[in-house]
Parts: sequence; structure tokens; C-alpha cells
Amino acid sequence: MKQKIITIIRDISRKLYATDIAIELEYPDEKYGDFTTNVAMKLAKPLKKNPKYIAQEITSELQKSDIFSSVDVAGAGFINMTLTDDRLLESLYEKPVKSRKNKKVLVEYSDPNPFKPLHAGHLYTTLVGDAIARLVEQSGAKTIRINYGGDVGLHVAKSIWAIIKELGGEYPEKLADIPKTERPNWLGDRYVEGNNAYQDNHQSTQEIKLLNKNIYKIHEEKNHQSTFAQIYWTCREWSYDYFQQLYKKLQVTEFDEYISESSVTPLGVKTVNEQLEKGIYEKSDGAIIFDGEKYGLHTRVFINSDGLPTYETKDVGLSLTKWEKYNFDESIIITANEQSQYMQVVIKSIEQFLPEPALRTRHLTHGVVKLQGGVKMSSRKGNIVTANDILEVATEVAEKNKVTQDMRVVLAAIKYSFLKNRIGSDITYNPQESIAMEGNSGPYLQYAHARACSILSSSKLVSKEIPKGLELQKFERSLARKLSQYSEIIEKSSAELAPHYICTYLYELAQNFNRFYENSRVIDDDREATRLALVELYATKLQRGLQLLGIEAPKSM
Repeated sequence: MKQKIITIIRDISRKLYATDIAIELEYPDEKYGDFTTNVAMKLAKPLKKNPKYIAQEITSELQKSDIFSSVDVAGAGFINMTLTDDRLLESLYEKPVKSRKNKKVLVEYSDPNPFKPLHAGHLYTTLVGDAIARLVEQSGAKTIRINYGGDVGLHVAKSIWAIIKELGGEYPEKLADIPKTERPNWLGDRYVEGNNAYQDNHQSTQEIKLLNKNIYKIHEEKNHQSTFAQIYWTCREWSYDYFQQLYKKLQVTEFDEYISESSVTPLGVKTVNEQLEKGIYEKSDGAIIFDGEKYGLHTRVFINSDGLPTYETKDVGLSLTKWEKYNFDESIIITANEQSQYMQVVIKSIEQFLPEPALRTRHLTHGVVKLQGGVKMSSRKGNIVTANDILEVATEVAEKNKVTQDMRVVLAAIKYSFLKNRIGSDITYNPQESIAMEGNSGPYLQYAHARACSILSSSKLVSKEIPKGLELQKFERSLARKLSQYSEIIEKSSAELAPHYICTYLYELAQNFNRFYENSRVIDDDREATRLALVELYATKLQRGLQLLGIEAPKSM
């Protein structure tokens, strides 16, 4: 309906003033109408006319339309419009526009590294990425979910070095003594030990650098037989098993493809060397670099002086692999803010020799995840908060407060707590606040849905419909007005890849419903059929909105 009104106003502007202008519609306070526009004030300067006079001319034309019950001029030239009740009710059944219909979109997120536990930052990326992929999918795209992990590189060498120390040598058979439940934390401890040794001990640093080269050789030679290779492959498999179990626990949509750094590194190295010959990359002090300063960015190393590829080269290989395999219309990558400038350089380098995939790539970044009290996550220092830690503390708080033992509610608490914030800002996770059954939380919205389902199940009426021509009462109309905004919010969230719009809307919708229910008897009322129809629409839109956030909407709690 909003788009239809914009079109009507644009046509009037063309008719009266032979001009095109961007039309903006806002939602005013309900007492002023359903929509308001400042188009008259925007036209005033180019037309050199009084905005109030222009508003009156446009209003006279709008009043001829049968979709409005009233159109008025307010203030210095605002135009307030109120839909007829029938038109308002029609708008409740509008569906979001499929803006990405027939498009192929890749969404890459989570991206945890093997040999380390999935920490709170990765948990955030996983949950936000899942919601964004759902938004992309509902907008009509063929959506391909990709998970990229670093199974080679210095971080792996640090872990393997510490693992061998812990085992007392290259004894892969000793790995069987480590209980399955302890393996993720055991690997995490080894990484911290290896990283500390790399930073603090020169001899250890050299040993880890040598191991790093040997890990690349394992892949080059496809070695699975040596004791060193057996330790590597076994511990890598531990990590992948752990990630799969956690994703299942989080109830996120399964990934379509897992891509490892080792699988894309050869293509990245080949491409960088080829483009070195063409002048895209340059040699500097024995390394291969990309001079980003030419493009207002910074310079980064792609092949280091030891001849080993850096993350940059691997990302070149990843981008080309995705392009060759999928020929995508859009590639969305979700990482932490700290990778923003890094990715700008990588994408800019690719743009120089293969512009199409680079220009179709969209990089979204998020802030730091902290616990209440300001503790930042850092796997390097060892003061890491894992994804499992977040799940456990949320569960403990729920049980302690006797809120629930239902994992669906615990997941709703965590997911909504992350998603209600605009992507890009830092996140401070407050377990107590997230699990609350009142206020702006996931469990509150689940309860709101269950409450609506309870009302619907209490009625004996078979037919739930609103008779055409019925005049809506105050709180019925207020709820209908809010319900009518659903499609627009979904379209906006999908276009901007911003789940927080949905969170804000659903919370406001639930509050609006509470006012409706407090003031409008539903069961055994003369208007029961009408009000049940509104309750049903409310429950449906609430459930669908939560589903886009990856949150289940139980029918009872």
C-alpha cells in the first residue's frame, strides 16, 4: 500500500508541476493518520511557491482517491493521510516483494578455524549469518551458505607444536586417550600454549615456523601416513565434528558447502604469481605485496619472504573458487570489524584483474563481543569465552530464575540478544537480560506468540474473518495499522541485510497487541470473528518474523 501511495503522489506531482521528485512517506503518530509526507516542502524551493499552498493543491487531488478516508494539510505543509478501513485491511495480506528473485547469492559466515574452539565472536557471526541468509532466501534468491575455515597457517602450526609437546612426541595413538567431550577445550588449550611459546621463546618460534611449512607439505604431498600427518588429520577432524555438533545445537540452517583454506591456497598462489608478472602484485624485500596505497588503501603482503602464502592469497583463491563454481550475482561475506580494511585490499587487488566478482562482493562487519562487565574475547591470550560458555551460562540463568529448561527458549534468548543490535556495533551480552520473559527479549516474543495461540485455541468459532465495510474500533485499527507494516519491514531488512529492523518491529508489534488485548474482549464478544482474525494475523506475522531470525515460535510455553 505504501508503494501505491508513493506512485499516486508522484503521478500528481507530474500532473500538476511536470516534475519528478523522490517521495518519502513516514508513519506519524496515529492521531495524525496512517501516513505523512513532506513532498510539498521539497517542491517549494524549485517551484518557488509556498509549501502550504502546494500541499493544499496535492491534497485536493489525493481526496479524489477512494483509498483514503481523509487527507489533511498540517503545519508548514505536511500532508497527513488516513486509509479507509477496507484499504487498511487489504494491506494486511500483502506479501514482501521478492527483490532477489532468480538471483544466485552466496552468504559466507561462521568461518571458525580448526584446532581452536568456536568462540563468542564466531557464535555471533554464525547466528547473524544464519539470519541474513534467511533474509536473502525469503527475498527470492537461490541462497548458497558457505563456511570457510583455516586448516593451514601459523595458527595451526602453533597448535600442532603444543599438541606434540603434550603427547611427548609424534605419538598419534595417544590422542585416543582424550575423551570426546574434552577435545574442543583440549585443542583450545594447546593453541594458547603454542601461541605463548611462539611469542616468548625464540627456539619455539623457529620450530613452529618449520612446522608451518611441513603442514603445507602434508597437503601438497597428500600425506596421511606419517605420524605427524596422522596427528594433523585426526585433530582437524575433531574440530569439524565439534563444529557440526554445535551448529546442530544452535539450530541453524545447514551449510551448503565447507571450503578449507588448504583447498583454495594453490589457486591463490597460482593467481598471485601470474598477476605478479602482469604488474598487479609487486616484489618487496623478498615478499610479494599489493600496493593498496595507489587506491587510497594500505599495502599488504600476499606471499611472505619465506615463500608461504598469507591469508590474503588464500582469500584470493577463495574468491576465485566461489566465482568459478557459482558465477554468483552477489557474494556476501560476514566477518569482524577488524577485517574491514584487510578485505578492502584483497577485493581491490582482485578487481584489477577480475573486476566482476570483486564488484559483486559485499563485506559486512560486526563489532566485538563482550560479556557484561567489558571482557573482550581473545583466543590468543587465553581468556577466551567459547560458544559453549555462552550457551551454558544462558541455560544456568534460565534454570536459576526458574524461567525454563527448554533449549528453544535459551536459543531465542541468545539469538535475539545478538540480532536486535545493528550490525557493526559492539555487542555486550547480558545473560540475565536476554533470558527475561518481560521486556525486549526473544523469550518475551515467544511467550507473546504462545499467548496468541492460546486465545485462538480457546474460541469455538470456525470462521475468523473481518466483514467488508466494517468500521474498525480504536484498538482494532491500531493493531491492523501495525500489522500492515510487516511486508515493508521484511523488504527493508532484506535489502539492507539488517535483522535488527525485524527485532524492533516484532517487539513494537507485541506491545501493540498487548494494548489491543487489554482493551478488546475477544472470546464471547459480538466482534469475536473480527478480533480472532486480527489475532490470527498477528500470530502468523510474529511467527514468520521470528523464523527469519532463526527463532522457533512455540504454540505453548
